[in-house]
Amino acid sequence: MAGFLSDLYIKKFINATWMERYGSVLHQETLTLLWSFIVSIYCVGGMIGCLCSGYLTAKYGKKKCLLVNDVVLLVATLHTGFSRRAKSFEMILIGRFLEGIGAGINMNAHVQYAGEISPKKLRGFVNVTSSVFLALGKAVARILGLRDLLGTEDMWNVLLSFSGLLALIQLLFLPFFPESPPYLLLQKGDKAGCLKAMKQLWGEGNYHTEFDDMMKEKAVTKGTKIMNVLEVLKEPSVYPQLSTMLLLLLSLQFCGLSAITFYTSEIFQTANLQESIIPYVSLGVAISELVSIIFCSSIIDRFGRRILLWGGYLLMALILVLLETSLLLGDQFLWMRYCSVVLIFLFIIAYGIGPAGAIASVMNEIFTLSTRSSAFVIGGIVIWLGLTFTGMIFPFAVMLLGPFCFLIFIGVLIISAVLIYLFLPETKGKSTSEITEEFKTRQFKKKRHQTVEKNATEEKTFCTKL
Repeated sequence: MAGFLSDLYIKKFINATWMERYGSVLHQETLTLLWSFIVSIYCVGGMIGCLCSGYLTAKYGKKKCLLVNDVVLLVATLHTGFSRRAKSFEMILIGRFLEGIGAGINMNAHVQYAGEISPKKLRGFVNVTSSVFLALGKAVARILGLRDLLGTEDMWNVLLSFSGLLALIQLLFLPFFPESPPYLLLQKGDKAGCLKAMKQLWGEGNYHTEFDDMMKEKAVTKGTKIMNVLEVLKEPSVYPQLSTMLLLLLSLQFCGLSAITFYTSEIFQTANLQESIIPYVSLGVAISELVSIIFCSSIIDRFGRRILLWGGYLLMALILVLLETSLLLGDQFLWMRYCSVVLIFLFIIAYGIGPAGAIASVMNEIFTLSTRSSAFVIGGIVIWLGLTFTGMIFPFAVMLLGPFCFLIFIGVLIISAVLIYLFLPETKGKSTSEITEEFKTRQFKKKRHQTVEKNATEEKTFCTKL
């Protein structure tokens, strides 16, 4: 939701609405239940939207899917925006559910569309834009949620509806952009439309390299239709890419960002920051994430994806070790509390420069067009389940372990860095067919190594018998 103050105002609104309707005070347990529905219904909608996105993007294309999704988001924001005037908390539930559906569809369709309309030399930069605008959304929400702006009892419904403005802007301007060139060529077989879209997107120039790469992919996948989720799960040749995607998404879910978010307010309070200043410091954290991801977008095509991932995770693990130390020694050395504040900013910066930007780019590059939509559905389900799991389990982990919960995330970060370094191929400047071939080569080398070991064992056994 938009912020702590808005949460209080919405709960107060629910209570007042119930009192006006039924003439009795709402029990605390019922209020908590209704509030949990408002929060969790977003994840339910996100899961449904994610499940629908694969079929919709494959059948109608990413552009049309995004346009229809804008209408869904506009309907959602109308519900949340007018809920206060209508004195209906049920409208907030409906709005949050529709917003979740919109987020689930947009999470998959936007990343795929952005990656497919970008030329090879700018692919990493464009792929990171999804992370940039996600961080921008967080920062803008924190700014608008300040008491000086929309974080008031009279304006919380406007704050919840602000995303509708962005949906309206996209609905007005996206029709002037073409469908993605790979979709037009590989799915629709429209060579002329593909070349026209490339010129419209990238200007006049020679794009034979990109076109040839798409023709190679078309030749490789000739006769292969866009696969659904079950077909992708049953296809052995996609297992290395799926395993890579799951590794990246799970490492992102359990990298410690949730723990940092949970402890931020407490750490700021123990550092003797004034209560009125804490929202602005939290805003500084959000802005740090935005700036670091923008910086990532400017260097990802120079340094590649692998080093940003494993290097970023190792740096985040080191910062968490220092943060764990500062939290444990904060009572003995007061200056350690200020170190904790600095380390939170450093962790967010390392997160933004490394995995926050690079993961979206890698996910978009390792799958062919025939498997990409369904792979993103699988990835989206992992993300939404991860959000639900961490939201339910993490508070109990904090209760049991306290600051020692960071040790879990330190272990996850180190293991993820090692696995990425060993098994993830570099995708910078490579076509989808080249990346797929590299995955096959790695898999072949592994099988060949296993075969050599097996033959050596059999030969040894044979010699022993002789």
